[in-house]
Amino acid sequence: MSAGNAHPYSWSSIINGQYDGKEIAGLGYPGVTAYLDANKDTLGLPDAVVTHVWTQDEDISKSIAASSGIEHIVKNAEDMIGKVDAVILARDDAAYHREMAEPFIEAGIPIFIDKPLAVTQDDLDWFSEQEAKGKFIMSCSSTRYANECRVIKQDLTSLGKLELVTAVGKKDWLKYGVHMVEAMFATIGDPKVATVQHIGEKGKDVVHITFENGLPATIHLFMDISGTFQLSFFGQQSWKLADIKNSYSMFRDNIIEFIRSVQEGKSRLDFAKTKNIIHVVIAAETSRLSGGKKITIQ
Repeated sequence: MSAGNAHPYSWSSIINGQYDGKEIAGLGYPGVTAYLDANKDTLGLPDAVVTHVWTQDEDISKSIAASSGIEHIVKNAEDMIGKVDAVILARDDAAYHREMAEPFIEAGIPIFIDKPLAVTQDDLDWFSEQEAKGKFIMSCSSTRYANECRVIKQDLTSLGKLELVTAVGKKDWLKYGVHMVEAMFATIGDPKVATVQHIGEKGKDVVHITFENGLPATIHLFMDISGTFQLSFFGQQSWKLADIKNSYSMFRDNIIEFIRSVQEGKSRLDFAKTKNIIHVVIAAETSRLSGGKKITIQ
């Protein structure tokens, strides 16, 4: 569990098919209760069950377990090894991802790591090395599976040649920039990136991206604006807007893809796509810290 991130509650509820709405709302997540209430008829996934939970606070673990019907609370995360088929690391503070994932990766246990996978090049390199050795590592933002973007994707050719893509979202770059990058890249086919440049400021992040095919894109992430995640795709013939609001649907599809991956023995999401996205997240922060230097991705 990490501050402001209710995924341990919501994802366990989606998988196990039960939740305590009053408990979740009382902890400060009424939006999670609202989307679980609205989707009661599709809660519960037949091919998986959350059986064990660990957090940094036993009271939090007990709360999640009671809410989602999780049978076992462990005192140490590593106690799950040998007792589970896969692990979801639901914290979104990337500084802890390598440390917390390492025991499971070394044990050969498939792991899904919440976005962003890493925010330093050293950590990204380490995860890349482990994946190259055959370790099962899957990580992405659930915006990759956003229905709003998939509707755009199916009609993308009707726009004609793309001239510009823009994205607007709320909150900070290192935790939430990946949402915008992932949604954008997944919609247009995960093209390779040529350059990244941060042309805004901290808290009012504006990131300019140029793809290898020449297509430009900008991402605007502001701490204090209203609204959700919005992406616009401008072609020579038409344009379309994706306004991402259905969090439940994209979370559920993401979890299903991880479960299918575990069943198939490897991640259904090509790790190269994750690397491409995390490179952009890291490069934008590097650019900001260097006064807006343009970063070339190789």
